[in-house]
Amino acid sequence: MTPTLIGRIQTRLFLLLVIGLPWTILVTPLLPRHLGVGTLGGLYATTLTAWFLVGLLGCCIWEPLYHLGQQFRWEKDWPILFGLLTSIPEALVLWSALPAYDTSPASGWTFCFHFFSTWIVMWLFAIGPIKIFLIRYRFRGGRIL
Repeated sequence: MTPTLIGRIQTRLFLLLVIGLPWTILVTPLLPRHLGVGTLGGLYATTLTAWFLVGLLGCCIWEPLYHLGQQFRWEKDWPILFGLLTSIPEALVLWSALPAYDTSPASGWTFCFHFFSTWIVMWLFAIGPIKIFLIRYRFRGGRIL
């Protein structure tokens, strides 16, 4: 079954909480800091703000837009690779939405590594293991609850 809008939003929130948050917590200490300045706490503040904004902007803006775009397709669904490529416009908007990112301890490469590694890990989970752990996921339009 094609994911419904509420199913897309629930899936995004589920993946962010179950996969994205632990990944962010694990990978943040390994990220380089901007020009060698800043504290680990500042880097956590930046990465967790980015994580939060992905959820907020995704549920309020991106998922409704993607769902609207699906309505013009014959199958009412996107190819799997499109789910990975949607990270590019989301990253660009998120980069501009992060408050004072240039003064934070993270650089552009830090942002790119954190954002895209998190996205890839969540995407890989969404195209495979989620269907193992949530057996009825497909049949309920992507709804978790």
